[in-house]
This record gives sequence, structure tokens and C-alpha cells, in this order.
Amino acid sequence: MKKKFWKNKKVLITGIDGFVGSNLSKKLIKLGSNVSGIILKNNKKSLLYYEKINRDCKLYKGDLTNKSFVEKIFKKNFEIVFHLAAQVEVGIANKSPYNTWESNIRGTYTILDSMLKSKKIKSIIVASSDKSYGTYPKNKLPYKEDYPSKAIYPYDVSKACADMITRSYSSDLFKLPIIVTRFSNIYGPGQLHFSALIPDIVRSLVLKKKFIPRGDGKDLRDYVYIDDIVDLYLLLSRKLYFKPSLTGQIFNAGINKPIKVKEVVKKFYFYRKELKKYKDIVNLMKLKKTKGEIPFQYMDYKKLNKYFGWSPKFEFDDTIPHVYDWYEKYLRKKNA
Repeated sequence: MKKKFWKNKKVLITGIDGFVGSNLSKKLIKLGSNVSGIILKNNKKSLLYYEKINRDCKLYKGDLTNKSFVEKIFKKNFEIVFHLAAQVEVGIANKSPYNTWESNIRGTYTILDSMLKSKKIKSIIVASSDKSYGTYPKNKLPYKEDYPSKAIYPYDVSKACADMITRSYSSDLFKLPIIVTRFSNIYGPGQLHFSALIPDIVRSLVLKKKFIPRGDGKDLRDYVYIDDIVDLYLLLSRKLYFKPSLTGQIFNAGINKPIKVKEVVKKFYFYRKELKKYKDIVNLMKLKKTKGEIPFQYMDYKKLNKYFGWSPKFEFDDTIPHVYDWYEKYLRKKNA
């Protein structure tokens, strides 16, 4: 991560109060960067506020779809930008596609267009998703960076459209220095959206509440740990800073060890020796049918490894105790 490089770098993170943004900003602050972030509102439930990270960074509150607001921010001469802001919940997107498309598509072209006049920016990382690939049969997985999008569901379409817009701004016409990242499911301490699978599982165990599965548990997913992702963002942004020829590249990251959703539930419930409760959850899953979700999603990291020698350091099973302990302390404190 080259600590010396990050000292005093002017960094902007959109969606800084999100799960990844909060963890990334915390790491950058430790490395000595001057961190700023864009937030839509003061989200006191965010890790950014819970761990008081907000005290060590400059926050700009406003809507990314507001061009005049965004353009004013980019007069601050940032050197590195991480565009992480998005409406990330699939369930919300399925119920409210318009607002998701406004945030994820319009928000993306607004911020990229606002960077065109900046002379200081040397590295822009745009966070996409494995969902931008859409639905592929299991025998075509893991996803490859050159796969065309087959997105049909609202959230997936929003990310695929944002990818195409990003590709245009990184072309020889506009020449913005951009790398697009497509990561599989990111998990770990600080993910405080309890609609997400793993936080919801742990909450049900800690607070002894009934876990309500959203589907039949058969969806196949890949999970990559937050610390791996933060280190990868730092690596990619630094490489692009010194090597603009990387502009326009797309990089996938997963651990390529897909497991069914019901197996993720099982791992946590078995870790806590709650075997009977897990059997009850399985019976509930048998009554469910998953709608609006891609059945198979997972990726490898071959391209990243080829370009930079990167590989994930964390195995899913090894992180379970730490993840559980973090959420247990958080939930005990919040419910004291």
C-alpha cells in the first residue's frame, strides 16, 4: 500500500459513509491522507460516525445528481477519487427502479462530467458490481471481465449502464483516468445495513430473534472480506496514479469459492451451535421462492493476479469468529 505515497494525498470518496467507504476512509486517514467525502445526509448509523472517523475527514453533504453542487466540490483539487456512492439494496431497486437509476446512473455521469475540468486528478476508481454482468449459466462462471452484460433486473441494469458511461468518460475522447472494479459480495465488520445477509444472520443470533430468509437459500454467491477490498482499492488507485495506460481497465475480484446462501447461514448457526434453529430456517426456505435475483454469481481474480500479483488474504471460514465478535459487541452496546 506504500504508506509514503499516501501521506498528504488529497482524496475524495463518494459514499464515504457506506460500508466500504467508511473502512476505506479509516485506512487512508491512518496512512496520512487528507480525506474528504460526499454524503447525502448525516447517517448516524454508519460506521463513519460509530467509530468517529468523521472527525478526521471533511464531509460535503448533498446529492450527487446535483451538478452545481458536485462541480463546486471538484474545485478543491483532489488527486484521487473513489466513486463508491450508490443505492446498493437489490430489494429496494426491485420496488423502486426509478430512484435506483437516478442514484446509480445519473449520479455516475454527473460526478464524472464534473471532473472533466480538473487538472489535478490522476486516479479515479469507480465501483461497479458483479451484478452488472447479469444472468449467466453456471457453466459460464466465474464471470470474466470481457463478458457482455446480460443485466435485466433494476439494480443490475443500473450498474451495467453506469459501466458503459464510465467507459465513455475513460475513452480517448475525454481521457479521464478511470479503473472500474467489479467485486463479489463484500462482508466484514462495519456493514451496518442489516438487510444484508451476514449482518442479519449475526443479529438474529446475538439478539435471539427469528431469522427470516428472503429466498430458498439456493442462490450461489462468492464472499470477499472487507480488508482485502480496502487494500485492493489502495493498490489499484496507486497503480493508476503512476500508470495512466491502465485507464479503462476493468478488474474482477472474488475468491472464486462460491457457496449457497443457506450454507452461509449454516456456517454462522453451527459456529454458535444453534443446530435446531438452523433446521427451522431450512424449513422456512423450502416455502420461499427467490425473485429478482441472479441465481449464480461468483468471480475469480486471475486478471488482478496477472497485472499486480494480487490475491485475497482471507478465507471465509477463518473470518467468522472475528465477524461475529465485532457484531456482538456492536449490538450489545446498541441494545444496552
